[in-house]
Amino acid sequence: MTIYDCAIIGGGPAGLNAALVLGRARRSVALIDNNQPRNAVTHASHGFITRDGVTPAEFRRIAYEEVLRYPTVEHLPIEVASVGRIESGFEICDLSGQRVQARKLILATGVKEVFPEIEGFYPLYGKSLFNCPYCDGWELRDQPLAVVSEYPDVFHKAKLLLSWSKDLIVCTNGKATLSDEQKQRLQSWGIAIMEQPIMSFIGHNGRLERIRFADGTEIPRTGGFVSPKFVQSAPFVEQLGCERTDMGGIKTDKGGRTSVPGLYAAGDASYIGPSQVVFAAADGSRTAMSVHMDLTEEEYG
Repeated sequence: MTIYDCAIIGGGPAGLNAALVLGRARRSVALIDNNQPRNAVTHASHGFITRDGVTPAEFRRIAYEEVLRYPTVEHLPIEVASVGRIESGFEICDLSGQRVQARKLILATGVKEVFPEIEGFYPLYGKSLFNCPYCDGWELRDQPLAVVSEYPDVFHKAKLLLSWSKDLIVCTNGKATLSDEQKQRLQSWGIAIMEQPIMSFIGHNGRLERIRFADGTEIPRTGGFVSPKFVQSAPFVEQLGCERTDMGGIKTDKGGRTSVPGLYAAGDASYIGPSQVVFAAADGSRTAMSVHMDLTEEEYG
């Protein structure tokens, strides 16, 4: 059986950029990606110079075209069932029993967003409701917007959004997440606060029209930002026994190395922060360099 220098699980920006760097370093790479990107609902990706406004599908097309120019990089379109440690490194098994072995392993599996269960949310998500203002704030500029969050980030997110629109309401969906001082400051900036539970988002053809609250109140809005909870996408993160951060990310050092020898993590799976393509790609590049350096030390001392 072929033993790759490195296997990469995940074909998002982090995994793809890691494969690019390792391919250019003439390392044998198994890029494992089942083509189920987290940002499939996203109409365009922003904030990446030379690629601002690119669709996720076009980004992946260009990335794969570039990555697979390097003969040592192989794309394996399989779905991982399990990952385990072996003497030579790691063994990945897919649902059919196919096995892939590698000396090093990069987890670029990303995270899943768990949104509050509010009727009408998903038909609007990715069209007029989003979670990252840096990704989609420009497209909603100067519109009447809602900031929806059950978490302490709601105050900070509302402040950020004032750069894009001054017509804001803050919705905590029945949770007491704001201090009295924060409420006073928000109100001083002209931001209304709705602390009652949200019954539904009402819209048409992907466009939000109004928000209905449990007490019957309705407020017209044309867009908004909803804060999710983030959880690891891959169940085998638990199997590998990686240390985790307080936010639930995979804990790494500055080179992407986890607490498990030979195992690395890149992108949203590790830092769980703003979901920016440019951040994830940079993290993949940095981690790939660490993998190459560590392999070189093992080979040449």
